[in-house]
Amino acid sequence: MSKRIEPAGWAPPSGYANGMLASGRFLAIAGQVGWDARQQLVSEDFLAQAEQAMRNISEVLRTAGGAPEHLVRMTWYVLDAAEYRANAKALGAAYRELFGSHYPAMTLIVVAGLLEAGARVEIEATAVLPVL
Repeated sequence: MSKRIEPAGWAPPSGYANGMLASGRFLAIAGQVGWDARQQLVSEDFLAQAEQAMRNISEVLRTAGGAPEHLVRMTWYVLDAAEYRANAKALGAAYRELFGSHYPAMTLIVVAGLLEAGARVEIEATAVLPVL
């Protein structure tokens, strides 16, 4: 299992943890873009792509025998910070639908481009699953 780490006196983070402490089996989930099982982008829309990328992470996690509470880190790569901010409320709702109220350590990085043509967002994740 994992445990949130929040230093005393720090303002509580919104939608992420400052740190996660975990032990178990390490699962690295490759950067996921908003494409389906046939590697076709589901939409040109940022929100639709982000929702699909999160579904892809959830599927990899579940395939490994994991659950949302095993996520310890997510890194988001986006092309446009304003686009991310404009969709923040809907992104939060989509996140909670897939992962509940478990928030791992997260980082958002604005990049000049992504490898996959047409991709607006890429999300990678790390999970620590219980030892069998």
